Amino acid sequence: MALASGTKAPDFKLKTITADGPADYALSSNFGKKPTVILFFPLAFTGVCTQELCDVSAGLSKYESLNAAVVGISVDSPFAQDAWAKKEGIKIPLLSDLNKETAKAYGVLLPDLLGFGSTSARAAFVVDKDGTIRHSEQTPTPKDLPDFNKIAEVLASL
Repeated sequence: MALASGTKAPDFKLKTITADGPADYALSSNFGKKPTVILFFPLAFTGVCTQELCDVSAGLSKYESLNAAVVGISVDSPFAQDAWAKKEGIKIPLLSDLNKETAKAYGVLLPDLLGFGSTSARAAFVVDKDGTIRHSEQTPTPKDLPDFNKIAEVLASL
């Protein structure tokens, strides 16, 4: 079960690929500065995940105008995520939870997805600049998208 609103967000430090190569991204790097939207998604190079992350990238200015950082997290390797981002034009940082510890800490680790093993569920969290979860949503199935209007509404209230 996904962590509830009002819960302190577990900090994480995950690998990502930047223009300069592999790098660490820590949630706490935004504490005291800006809220963070965390989007857990099952797997790169899949239809619904591509739609979600491309739509978010296309609307990134909306989140920037709300002074929010947006990151995507999956259990894929950072190299697969980077290839996918380049192919699809995904503009948000994609973070690799290869050991599945972050999905587990947020309560969104699916035990098995279509026989491929454990992956993260599709879920969205809004973490305020003090590190508290202000919105928590795990979709009913991996095919369903989060409520992005609700995410924007919560960000606007912070």
